[in-house]
Parts: sequence; structure tokens; C-alpha cells
Amino acid sequence: MPQALPASTRTFPTDTPVDFVVIGSGPAGGSVARELTRKGFNVVMLEQGRAFGPEELEHDEVGAFFTERWTNSSESQPQTYRTTEAEKAERRPFVGYAKAVGGTSFHFTGNYWRFRPIDFNEFSVKGGVDGAALADWPISYDELEPYYTAVEWAIGVSGKANAAPGEPRHSRDYPLPPLNVTGPGVLLTHGCEKLGWSSKPAPMAILSREYNGRQPCHNCGFCLAFPCEWGAKSGANYTMVPEALRSDRCELRTECTVRKIETNNDGRVTGVIYFDKNKREVVQRAKAVVLCANGAESPRLLLMSKSNRFPNGLANSSGMVGKHFMFNGAALTRAEFAHEVNGHRGPVVSRISHHHYELDQSLGFTGGGGFDFRFDVPAILTAASLPRSEPQWGSAFKARLKPWFTHSLLSYAHTTSLPVATNSVSLDPELKDALGLPALRTTFKEHEHDMRMYKHFQSLGRELLTAAGALKMHDDPINETPGFTVHLLGTCRMGNDPKTSVVDKYHRAHDVPNLFVVDGSSFVTSGRGQPTLTIQALAFRAADHIAQAATRGEI
Repeated sequence: MPQALPASTRTFPTDTPVDFVVIGSGPAGGSVARELTRKGFNVVMLEQGRAFGPEELEHDEVGAFFTERWTNSSESQPQTYRTTEAEKAERRPFVGYAKAVGGTSFHFTGNYWRFRPIDFNEFSVKGGVDGAALADWPISYDELEPYYTAVEWAIGVSGKANAAPGEPRHSRDYPLPPLNVTGPGVLLTHGCEKLGWSSKPAPMAILSREYNGRQPCHNCGFCLAFPCEWGAKSGANYTMVPEALRSDRCELRTECTVRKIETNNDGRVTGVIYFDKNKREVVQRAKAVVLCANGAESPRLLLMSKSNRFPNGLANSSGMVGKHFMFNGAALTRAEFAHEVNGHRGPVVSRISHHHYELDQSLGFTGGGGFDFRFDVPAILTAASLPRSEPQWGSAFKARLKPWFTHSLLSYAHTTSLPVATNSVSLDPELKDALGLPALRTTFKEHEHDMRMYKHFQSLGRELLTAAGALKMHDDPINETPGFTVHLLGTCRMGNDPKTSVVDKYHRAHDVPNLFVVDGSSFVTSGRGQPTLTIQALAFRAADHIAQAATRGEI
């Protein structure tokens, strides 16, 4: 069993400016804290969730999926949702994220795909799409590649580079060999071979071998939405945060919710105001702030941090804070086979196909995606996923459960999702959370291009399942409004023009010289799915440039 987080060996006074306050402890915040402390800076890291010890990491399906054991609470952190700005938003949970030290990497699936060069310059290469705000990133794949490699080796990623055509350049192979192939992975590979599609071992932030004193995957099957009691998942709670704490330059304060980033008359950040676990208001002074809350909570905090100097929200002179909210597109089909698949044995994903990563524009699409075959939820939810056309009660229902559990899998297509300016997060004008802060309001409706993309990939998924030998298939519905979403992207996009972006290519806010926003909110486009490695690579890169600027006295 892994050890609990090391205790903070340093405490910093609140009334003396610390070098950096980092808001969030996930793949972005944990990485920024780790990198800044390695470069000699003192950091206070604020996390709204708890630090969970190994003894608390039980396989509780009800807790993980129904009682918000590890995630943001729909009761104390209510949200509202609407499809257009003309509507009144209704209260409902829509945006999900982990609420724990380690952020969403505390309980993630562990897919660690790199973006490809086309993800950074697709607008220049292929042009725009009506009704979307496609743009190039201000950085290239080659600029980010060293940081991809640095993350993979720092945390332990299992995979094999250059295993399929079209892979981006890798300056170094993954530190660990691929995870053992599972039943769904065997079937995906078989289906791809029959169709002439390429496939490859999935790059996963899960250890296939012992690494830096952490145990490899035990194949327990409780992976997606569950923390790993073995420490095999390479989440920030087992990698970045402990290293930052062991530096003797970082103090982690948990159960702390920031309500405002403070600025002075010169427009510079002076610190943050937060509620501690006893709901007492605390002011922490800082020379600079790095906001890494996530793609929904970061813009929410900027909007709550308005002042006379920043009446529309902090760092929002462009009006772009909260705009261009993106997720990753998806198309799902459940399938059943004549033989046992036993996908519950092992990690969620072991093989993927990126054969359709870049679709031919003659098909009417800009973008593309990839596939995995998976068995991603344990017994209770698998029983609940039995299609409505099947028996739902009694002896016939019971008779169907075992073959459904052992013989089925899910084809999961991960796709691009277009940035649309009217898709946004903002502050609800009426609803408040348990601390009296404005609730998060989401405005979102799928672009018609994306709806066609999802249907196209669902059709491709059925083709792949048929080639793999599926007997029965059941499509999950594709709707204009997602019921619930993660992978929160694009709401503080980076760019060179302060009129159309929130942060520059180094994640520094255009309006505030000592404020940085480092998480999925800086994304210009969504990629093809699985953004966490890119979020973490961007965090490594941002911390590198932030440290250089601080050393030069520019912060």
C-alpha cells in the first residue's frame, strides 16, 4: 500500500507575501507547485478538497457514482444550465470534477494521449467552420514535445512510441512498457486488423511495472471514478504533490475554497481571499498567483474577482473569460459477444485506434478522433446499463446479468469538439452555493458539425464492433445537450492578441502581469480527446517560463 501524503514541512505566514499561491492540486496545480519548488520558490498550494489516506480508498460503487464521494457536490456547490443565453438557467448538475488532492487525476481512467501537430494549427491548415471560433494555438507541437516527454518520465506512463502510422514525434520512448492487453483490447486489435485500420498499445498513466517505489497495476477492475489504493495510477496525488511537499518549500492547505483574487490600484495581484475548512475567511498575501482550478472553476473565480479596476471580472478586458467552453466529443455503442470478454479484469483501456485521427475534409468534417474498447464500470452500473429492450426485473433479468457482465464491452469514440463563443460558463445571478458565492452557470449547445461528427464516429464504431465479432449492439443516444460532462476546456484561451484571448503563450494574463492561468481553460481547441497529458505538459512548460521570468525580476 502507498503511504499517505507527506505532511507539509513548511508553514508560511498569511500576512507576508509568499512567492506563489497555486490554486488547485491536480495535474496542473500539482505540477506547477512541484516545478516551482524545484526551482527554489516558496509555494502555498490551496485545494478545496480533502487529502484521502490509503485506508479510505474503498471500492464503493455507490459512493463513487451516486453520492459524490470524491467529486464536487450538487448540494453545496449547485449549478445551473441553459442551452442559449435567451433562456433562464435551471438548476441541475452539469459540470463534474474531482474534489480531492490530486484533482481529477485522483480517480481518472489514465488515458495519456499526446496531441498531434495538426491539433495546434488546424485552422491554418483547414480553415474555419461556420458558427465556430476555430483558431491556431500560439504554440506548436514541437514547442510542447519536450514537456510531454518530461511529464511521461516524471510520473510514469506505460506505452510504446511510434507503434502506429501518423504518431507525432517522440524524442524518447515511454518509461514503461505497455499494460497487458485486456479482453476488450484484444477485440479492438482484431477488429482493426480485419478492417485494415491501425491500432496500438494505449499510452496510460498507470504503471505496468514498479516505478519510483510505486506498485504496478493489480488488475482489480475498479479504475474509472475510483482512486487507486495501490498507487499504480500516476495521478498528482502520488507524484507531483508529494514531491512538492518533500521539497521543504511548499505548504498544502486542504478544504480551502478561494472566493477572490485580490489586486491593488496598479492592477497587480496581491494575494487571495479564501474560506478555510471551518469557513473562516483568510487572506494569503502573494507575489504572484497561478490559477489551476479547472476549466470551469478558474473562469468562475476570475469573474468573482471583479473590482473597480476590473469591473467585468479579473483578466477579462477582452470579454473572453468563460467563453468557448469545450468538452471532448464522444459516441458510444455497447456490444455483446458470443464468448466471454471479461473486460472487468484489468485497466479500463489497453489498446486504441487513431486510424481516424484526421478525417478527410471531403467527408464534410474538420477534426477527427480515436477509439478504444472498454469495460469501464463495475457490477452495479453494468447491471443498470442493460438496454431497455432487455428484461428489467425478475428471473429473466437475473439470467441476463452474468452474460451481460462477462460478454459485453463499450466502443468509445473520442472526438474533437468545436469552440463556440456562446458556449460558456458564467455566474448565476440568483443561485448561491453553501458559502454564499454565485453558482456556476453553464450555457451550452452542441454545434451541428459536432453532432454529425458524433454520428459518423458511432457508425464507424459499429463497423469496428462488427469486424470484432459483436452479436448485438446498442447505441447510446446522441443529444444536442450533454447530460453531464468532464474535460473542461477553452474558457480562458491562450493567444497573442489581448483582444481575443485571456492569457499569452506562457499562460500570463494579458491584463495582470503576476497572474497566470494554467489548466484546461487555456486550450484553443479541444484536441481529439483525453486532454490531461496536454494539460500537464502545458503546466510543466508554464512553470518553466514563470520561473525564468521571476528570476529575471519580471514578476
